[in-house]
Amino acid sequence: MSKNLFDDFNSVSAKQWKQNIQFELQGEDYNKLLWQTNDDILVKPFYHADDLKTTSNTVSTKATQWKVGQTIYVANIEKSNKNARFAIKNGVESIAFIIPSEDVLINDLLEDIDLETTEIHFKLLFQSEAFVKKIPKKTTIFIHIDVIGNVAKTGTWFKNLKQDLNSFKDIYKYTNTISVDAALYQNAGANNVQQLAYALAHANEYLHCLHQDGMLLPNTKVQFKFAIGSNYFFEIAKLRAIRLLWKSLANEYKISVDCHIVALPTLSNKTIYENYNNLLRTTTECMSSILGGANTVFNIPYNNVTKKNNAENERLARNQLLILKHESYFNMVNNPADGSYYIESITNQLAQKALIIFKEIEKKEGFLRLLKEDTIQRKIRESFNKSVKQLEQNETILVGVNAHQYPIENIGKTINKYPFVSLKPRLTLIESIVEKRVSENLERKRFYKKFKNEN
Repeated sequence: MSKNLFDDFNSVSAKQWKQNIQFELQGEDYNKLLWQTNDDILVKPFYHADDLKTTSNTVSTKATQWKVGQTIYVANIEKSNKNARFAIKNGVESIAFIIPSEDVLINDLLEDIDLETTEIHFKLLFQSEAFVKKIPKKTTIFIHIDVIGNVAKTGTWFKNLKQDLNSFKDIYKYTNTISVDAALYQNAGANNVQQLAYALAHANEYLHCLHQDGMLLPNTKVQFKFAIGSNYFFEIAKLRAIRLLWKSLANEYKISVDCHIVALPTLSNKTIYENYNNLLRTTTECMSSILGGANTVFNIPYNNVTKKNNAENERLARNQLLILKHESYFNMVNNPADGSYYIESITNQLAQKALIIFKEIEKKEGFLRLLKEDTIQRKIRESFNKSVKQLEQNETILVGVNAHQYPIENIGKTINKYPFVSLKPRLTLIESIVEKRVSENLERKRFYKKFKNEN
């Protein structure tokens, strides 16, 4: 029997490591090595097995099985079908069709696409049981209709609360699926703990509704969509934490199916100057998605904020994922984050803190009630404003915005669509959750300063 390599070394406790670090610091304060995140998590300079009473064991998916995705907005059926077939030919394994209206003919859209080998996601921007029933029932097809996500984003229902929920139940009978778009919360500025708590509470509204009516099935499929930011290890831990939280919630409802996670880079940290920095950001965000255990990863073009999508932008976004999969070997190891004391510790802390918020939401009559009262929106605004303040005071760095700034004389040359949020006042039932970029204030000042100088 071969000898274990580590048998030759004496075990070292966390206490001994800390003592050695304090000795090496030669009188400097050890606490200077600690830092606090916006999630209220204290990050230490080292992690040890002693820090973990139990490991989370959250990831049941296999990183070798993650799929390369591409999103296509269906403005023209023939062109969208052609683009999908071209993307599949060039390595894409999952297509997300954004469907704007009931006029889209599903059979034409899926023509010559092999549904046995290609995963298809339909994101519907409307609610219609009749349209959903035109979509084939296959394990490779996912239908995303999120009525709660719609009211959170737009401030109003498709029709009204009662009709939307009744329609949701009818669609559930056909799809056996619940969809939660948690990307909205990250893109609007929520921190990681808030994203997890709101995603879980969001899902619980659907589960509770179905359970009350005796409709909830033990094989119910739940799909979470998450946006991924640049805090590399925390984003890995976030996706692992949602699986841990989902498992706890699913057990309460006696659901036996793991959740399906779709991940894509966030919009909140993208900048309008130095677009190639966004290319680096989206790359590490896709890496976090994969290592965190996402089932399908969709990328966004690096210049999505300032340029309209075209074939070149989409090609670069697609190739980032293909390079990660086929050249960087991100499809060769199952759950490579397993066993990392740091990631395991962050995962457990994120899950625990999110669970506290989730329980508070449920005590106050649930997620929809707090949306109606503007509590969720206010908490996200506070988190967003804190991030903006940290950026403007140089407590955080965003290259090209508050560090290594793009030359002011070149501003405008790389922009062909207005990059700032412009909201038209309109009457809504509740305050909508608005997706915003943290760099907008600083970029807006430079943008207008440039044109003021020219005039």
